Amino acid sequence: MLETTMQDDVQVITFANGKTNPINRDMLTQLNELVLAADKNPSPKGIVLTGAGRFFSSGFDLPIFINFKDKDEAIAFFEFEEEVLTNLFTCRKPVVAAVNGHCAAGGLIYSMAADYRIIKDHPKIKVGMTEIKIGLPLSVAQHEVMRFGFDSNMKFRDVMFFAEMVDVYRARELKLMDEIVAEDELINRAIQVVSQWIDTPNRPFMAMKALLRKEAADRIRARLAEKQWQDGMDAFFKDEVRQTLKFVQASMQ
Repeated sequence: MLETTMQDDVQVITFANGKTNPINRDMLTQLNELVLAADKNPSPKGIVLTGAGRFFSSGFDLPIFINFKDKDEAIAFFEFEEEVLTNLFTCRKPVVAAVNGHCAAGGLIYSMAADYRIIKDHPKIKVGMTEIKIGLPLSVAQHEVMRFGFDSNMKFRDVMFFAEMVDVYRARELKLMDEIVAEDELINRAIQVVSQWIDTPNRPFMAMKALLRKEAADRIRARLAEKQWQDGMDAFFKDEVRQTLKFVQASMQ
């Protein structure tokens, strides 16, 4: 599910779940534990997120959504998912996404929660957000995390509403990715960025990051507390959405 190694006191977390590395609840639980441990303790000095094989991650494991029995079950899942995503987004340590392959939907959201995104230079890699095509809006934390990563509403609009899967160079132009490197440099470069940002007297990075992300984090927590977001869970029980989810799941097998 998640594979972890420690390299130069940096926690390297690898999505490793079949061909496309879909994210399930067990993976979210593991990720949350690792992020909270990094926040609490002096070591590790940061986190690198990457994937196994040809995918960073295709997004959430679709059977989770297809098999929701009722609205309460959907709400319970997203209450936990939003907590994990917010914890990752607000992790005090540097978090760098080392995007090794295709990165879509929830996979892209979790990469956007990182402080910096580095992608492998490969002509076949595709990056994008396709949620609108299957009839699903973003949740509260997902919206804030995605919007935080862009320098304009227009770039957010283009990525979210056109829902195109783009190559690595277009992904960098759109600010989905910050840097493109050769495959053999990917993890080392990610570790280098973590070390460069945190290995300074008194680690001021942590205070600066907290201030930078505070407004977005406060909005997430306030909107989640209002509970209005739960109305959006009705989407998972609409026939057209369920049929689309089943079609997408079948095409990925």
